[in-house]
Amino acid sequence: MVSLFLKMLLGALTVFVIALLSKSRSFFIAGLVPLFPTFALIAHFIVGTSRAAADLQATALFGLWSLAPYAAYLLAVYYGSVRYSLPATLIGATVVWAIVAGILLIGWSRLHAAT
Repeated sequence: MVSLFLKMLLGALTVFVIALLSKSRSFFIAGLVPLFPTFALIAHFIVGTSRAAADLQATALFGLWSLAPYAAYLLAVYYGSVRYSLPATLIGATVVWAIVAGILLIGWSRLHAAT
């Protein structure tokens, strides 16, 4: 229960830092904060302590590939921000993320199942 509470605090702290940075002169740094590996550290610790080293390695490799949906999301926000309203941009970018993430999951499942 304590570890769950600590994870919740990490998430809340992340949101707080993003909110503070978004109001500062360096607002663009708010885009870097979500990339701090807070949740990756937690995931890698859990996988690393409960599974084999090869499984942790596979998790890290999948993490690298998971940058593709995030990059697609950011590109959609970048191009949509000057063409559409904020809600339409964010909804559209989220749909783009979901499509690319789905493609990644299907591709990874087929490739990983083959090995």
